[in-house]
Amino acid sequence: MEFYEVIKKRRSVRKYKPDPIPKEVLERILEAGRLAPSAKNIQPWKFIVINDPKIKEELVPACRNQKFIAEAPIVICVVALEKIAWGRMGGYWNSYPVDCAIALEHIVLAATNEGLGTCWIGAYDEKEVKKILKCPEEVKIIALTPLGYPAEEPPERSRKPLSEIVCYNQYQE
Repeated sequence: MEFYEVIKKRRSVRKYKPDPIPKEVLERILEAGRLAPSAKNIQPWKFIVINDPKIKEELVPACRNQKFIAEAPIVICVVALEKIAWGRMGGYWNSYPVDCAIALEHIVLAATNEGLGTCWIGAYDEKEVKKILKCPEEVKIIALTPLGYPAEEPPERSRKPLSEIVCYNQYQE
């Protein structure tokens, strides 16, 4: 698929077919995440690939009862390793939220290119997700996404025009 077509085609999918994802497809998607840029190229992340149906079911209540999470053949959880991330972004904050968001977006776009659907999950109880996935205390849960073949094609969502979101040379209202 052409790059800009991939960006336009990406949707938040909330209904998945049970069809398995071929190993080579999953590896290409994970490789896209691995290649994402990060501050000082530290790559302060891990990608937890969940394919165990029991664990996926346990994640549903931890993710505000979004049942479609368990329908997808795979769920990917991106976690941040705050202690190794660059701590001086902008001179005052840690790079891990941005670094991990870029990595997950690479995964999401790669999945779209492979004909798979995703849905960025930010509604979760971090303590519960950590418990289910056996994450140490210092690890931060950034986001999860189900990964699978869409059972339906969500409609296109509206976006603001460039004139409302772009400024040149200085901030403008």
